[in-house]
Amino acid sequence: MRVLVGGGSGFIGHELMKLLKVKGHEVTIISRQPGLGRITWTDLESVGLPVCDAVVNLAGENILNPLRRWNKSYRSDVFNSRLKTTKTITHSITSTQTPPHCWILITGLACYRANTETLYTEDSESTTFDLWSQLVKEWEEAGRLSENAAIHTKQVVIRSGVVLGRGGGAIKQMLTPFWLGLGGTLGSGNQPFPWIHVSDLAGIIAHSLDPAHIPASSQPQVFHGVAPALNTNREFTQELGHVLKRPTLLPVPELLLRATLGHERAAILTQGQRAVPKRTLESGFQFQYPDLTSALRQIITR
Repeated sequence: MRVLVGGGSGFIGHELMKLLKVKGHEVTIISRQPGLGRITWTDLESVGLPVCDAVVNLAGENILNPLRRWNKSYRSDVFNSRLKTTKTITHSITSTQTPPHCWILITGLACYRANTETLYTEDSESTTFDLWSQLVKEWEEAGRLSENAAIHTKQVVIRSGVVLGRGGGAIKQMLTPFWLGLGGTLGSGNQPFPWIHVSDLAGIIAHSLDPAHIPASSQPQVFHGVAPALNTNREFTQELGHVLKRPTLLPVPELLLRATLGHERAAILTQGQRAVPKRTLESGFQFQYPDLTSALRQIITR
């Protein structure tokens, strides 16, 4: 299978590339820079979609980049890096004479209102109530194909939780303070912490490439990219400390997070959704790392 991956040079992209190549697929990255096995976003806009069987988009500015101050410019980068790349791919799919059979977009869980009681599945209604839910709404709308295009191309949306892995993502930023014994809960620690091991997220994407797992529909098939375990931030913090054999006695107050990251970014860390991968499991996908202990031990001992 020929697979085109937007944002394939990033943390999740590296893992996906390795898995797809192991499975015998031919992979081309859409990147800002030209190179072997790559096309640029400019090429995609001017020349159109190369012949391929599937397209995946992982592109997007890191929202929690600690080196950037949260301001209007950064907020614009976060939105545009997702919306513009998604719109470019969607347009290229609808314009080509040889459409791919599958179009997979990775978004997030922010379309569900954060609380500690509601359990969200892929059948739950998505709503718009703050900046991040608005982003997910616009993001998924940007990726939606017209009815005519959807006849030829199956649409998949994977709403991902926090992605855990040694090479990047949340763990990369946490390891140093936790190794130094400076780790602790964020805010109250009671907020849900939906997470997934990067290998499992890559696995769900690869799983979605099989037409047998996606029913014919003019609407996108939604999967949750989260582990089946339901954990809080406190449980995650304690388990990471346990695996590292380090204390986790220094909680980070919500006020400090707001002062450091900005109110909107801090909310990502102090709030969360109780989401389960109901449809993901029903489709036949099997998680390699369904619980925190197995996931964190693989990451730390790798």
